[in-house]
Amino acid sequence: MEKARTMKDMQQEVDRYISQFKEGYFPPMELLARLTEELGELAREVQNVHGMKKKKPTEAEKSMEEELGDLFFVLICFANSSGIDMDRALATVMEKFSTRDRDRWTKIGEE
Repeated sequence: MEKARTMKDMQQEVDRYISQFKEGYFPPMELLARLTEELGELAREVQNVHGMKKKKPTEAEKSMEEELGDLFFVLICFANSSGIDMDRALATVMEKFSTRDRDRWTKIGEE
């Protein structure tokens, strides 16, 4: 059985990949533009699968999984280029949600 990769593993894998190229990571504004582009492509796939606007026969078939993977890759690039530890970033957000937003939503069994 294959060992599950941690977020740190994923950040290191992306860094090893990017580090083999002279260009390295794109500048922050370019990465932000790439994130926006990938989010738009994911939105198009979600719209095709779950929305009313289906793809034209001339549009390429892609999966939500593929588009989410593209978005995740660019997000990791952004984090790496900015020196952000995604484990710590997520822990900070989860702490915020579990304190500030703990009573915002109806919990299962409390209906």
